[in-house]
Amino acid sequence: MLELKQIIKDYDSGNEVVHALRGITLSFRENEFVSILGQSGCGKTTLLNIVGGLDHYTSGDLVINGKSTKDFTDRDWDEYRNHSIGFVFQSYNLIPHQNVLSNVELALTLSGVSKEERRQRAKAVLEKVGLGDQLYKKPSQMSGGQMQRVAIARALVNDPDILLADEPTGALDSATSVQIMELLKEIAKDKLVIMVTHNPQLADAYSTRIIRLLDGAIVDDSDPFDAAALEEKKEGVRKGRPSMSFVTALSLSLNNLMTKKARTFLTAFAGSIGIIGIALILSLSNGVQTYIDSVERDTLSSYPITIEDSSMDMSVMMETMMGLNDEADTHADDNIYSKAMIKDILETMSDKMENNNLQAFKDYLESEDSTIDDHAKAIEYSYDLQMNVYNTNSDAGLVQVSPNQLLDDLGFSTMTQLSESFMGSNASSQNEVWNKLPESETLREEEYELIEGHWPSAYNEVVLAVDENREITDYALYALGLMDPQEVVDSFESLQEGGEVSLSDPTSYTPQELLGMEFQLVLSSDLYRNVNGIWIDMSEDEDFVQEAADNGETMRVVGIITPSEGSSKREVGGIYYTSALEEHVIEQAEASEIVKEQRKHPDINVFTQTAFGEDEEFDITTLTPQQQMQFASMSQQELAQYMADYSENRNATYEGNLERLGVVDLDTPSSISIYANTFEDKEMISQLIEDYNLTQQENGDDTNVITYNDIVGTMMESVTSIIDMISYVLMAFVSVSLIVSSIMIGIITYISVLERTKEIGILRAIGASKKDISHVFNAEAFIIGLISGLLGIIVTLILDLPISMIVEHLTGVANIAMLPVAGGVILVLISLALTTIAGLIPSRIASKKDPVEALRSE
Repeated sequence: MLELKQIIKDYDSGNEVVHALRGITLSFRENEFVSILGQSGCGKTTLLNIVGGLDHYTSGDLVINGKSTKDFTDRDWDEYRNHSIGFVFQSYNLIPHQNVLSNVELALTLSGVSKEERRQRAKAVLEKVGLGDQLYKKPSQMSGGQMQRVAIARALVNDPDILLADEPTGALDSATSVQIMELLKEIAKDKLVIMVTHNPQLADAYSTRIIRLLDGAIVDDSDPFDAAALEEKKEGVRKGRPSMSFVTALSLSLNNLMTKKARTFLTAFAGSIGIIGIALILSLSNGVQTYIDSVERDTLSSYPITIEDSSMDMSVMMETMMGLNDEADTHADDNIYSKAMIKDILETMSDKMENNNLQAFKDYLESEDSTIDDHAKAIEYSYDLQMNVYNTNSDAGLVQVSPNQLLDDLGFSTMTQLSESFMGSNASSQNEVWNKLPESETLREEEYELIEGHWPSAYNEVVLAVDENREITDYALYALGLMDPQEVVDSFESLQEGGEVSLSDPTSYTPQELLGMEFQLVLSSDLYRNVNGIWIDMSEDEDFVQEAADNGETMRVVGIITPSEGSSKREVGGIYYTSALEEHVIEQAEASEIVKEQRKHPDINVFTQTAFGEDEEFDITTLTPQQQMQFASMSQQELAQYMADYSENRNATYEGNLERLGVVDLDTPSSISIYANTFEDKEMISQLIEDYNLTQQENGDDTNVITYNDIVGTMMESVTSIIDMISYVLMAFVSVSLIVSSIMIGIITYISVLERTKEIGILRAIGASKKDISHVFNAEAFIIGLISGLLGIIVTLILDLPISMIVEHLTGVANIAMLPVAGGVILVLISLALTTIAGLIPSRIASKKDPVEALRSE
């Protein structure tokens, strides 16, 4: 099974060549006890190392089961040592920081044996050598004979074909030597045992074959064997690449580090100083940024990026008005001259007023091409949908809640319209007490907190909003009909006439009084009466409106909400409905008779029964007999209303009529509000809109270009950049200590390599590859890096507490030092990466150590 053919081994020693082996030719049987005798320096150990694959011959050939080893790679030799060879050394060569069981298991871990199986096999072989009760002792707690038995158990655990023993009794007393020889003799019944010894008496007593060497050559063989005469039963070396798992490498390194606890802690602490510095800067930066973000988030919640269907760049308007005095003309005489102001403003408004194609932009937002959603916490769509809501239970009688009539009754409708023309739908919503809740739950939860009842779960359920002090303005109370709005009108008229304001005293309500409050919803189409095929607007007929309200759908208050803590929203009070109600109203409008008729006859105006585009004045003489009969059946009031409608609607359009009747296309919003996650996201959204505009222009679709007003503007935009810049500079400065500590850890790892040189030799002897050796020391650097990182984070978290308390005492801002979880994890990973890189050179040095030289080190 094992054959040496003309093995020559030469060593370079300075300028000389030492001939350790001179043409050794030997063959061994599968099971025999061979003793190799000779004086010191005759080549016995060299021969043993070559047979064991620890050392390589200069020339000749080592044949294993008929297979030459001339072309063996390092990986092949590792497999050979792990599967076919078991080493027993004179100095035992046990790993001191591993217990008996772990020392024996080590060879099996390289073979990829499962934890349960290797534990069973290691225990079995220790029982065999008589150490079944010594499993968890450290080598330092055992006698010489016991340690040698552990070494034999380790050599046998992988069931090798060959057991190599180098002076196995050299360090033992006579009685213990006999016990070890008896054990080897027993093993030789099933395996090939080759022993190097200086003791000819033991060799004669126990060996079945004795080979004597002198000056690197065989001088005697008591029982030669001709391998060629034996039929080969095996071919090659047992396969199965040995590989040490990283877990095993971690275990070896951790046990070694635990034997030097003080040095390990000091090294890790020194390595953590840089981590502590960066983590503290990151904590402060994160705390400040969190505070800024909270302010920005609140601001952005109230002031999103809003895109109206008709929009004007207000910055251009302001520049125009501010620049009126820049182009002043000088006049030679004393006359008074007019100056073009209105003309400039009107021309600017005309030039800068843009109609946005929100349908195309909505399609873009909902397409895969858009990444705006990645930077937005919510995108809200608004529609030009008028909801007619009435309070029929008010003490003041029928009160119209929506659209809010209170300002109209006071004569402020013109101002409201002017505000809407400049500010869009946001301005009108400030005057309304019947508004829509955010559709996004994230935005809803950020803006509002439920304090009574529950959130709406059906389209006909609404909530009442109060401010953070559980107060609601009297404006909202009058507008909702909880107080008589006529009081406000009367007081205003009295004030104009020089009288005094006379309003009801402030009052309070229990939640039970407000919960369950009901309002009636009336569709716009329900405010028209069909008189013999002619639709007449009855919105000014109080009795008709009262009947329509009585028959309207009931909206019930089911909850009371208030602005969330920290929200910048200022609530005056009012009712909030959900998008489900909006969709319901749109569906009902489509199902109404008047809308169906208008859609059925898109060229006929349902309010005038004339074709769209006819501008003639109403002339009863031009009516057909059928139309005359229709008008004849009308009451005088209905006829008067028709005449008024005719005058108002004779220039109407098909689309305008549908909008008037509450028909809304959900694909065409009147405005889009984009709520950004952060200030940076807001800027990114603005950039993405600009990119969208550029794409539309390149495609020739200029009508799809979007114009919008960012109300927040540039508020606080530079604060984040300044904080980041300061943080980066400080972290870069502190990072120098990380580099220094990494170099120090590299030096400590190299010292560990020097201290564990013999362990390197032991691992190589049982089949560990160079890569496995690298893993061991990489694992040590990894452990130190992990301890450094975790220690740095722990110290930082401890220091964050007093820092936050001091800052809060001085500024009132709480939790200013907060280490983000992601930042802590990244810093630990950085520590791991730097220490692992620092350990690469020492680990590479360790992997290149000659196993024979490593075993000889002390």
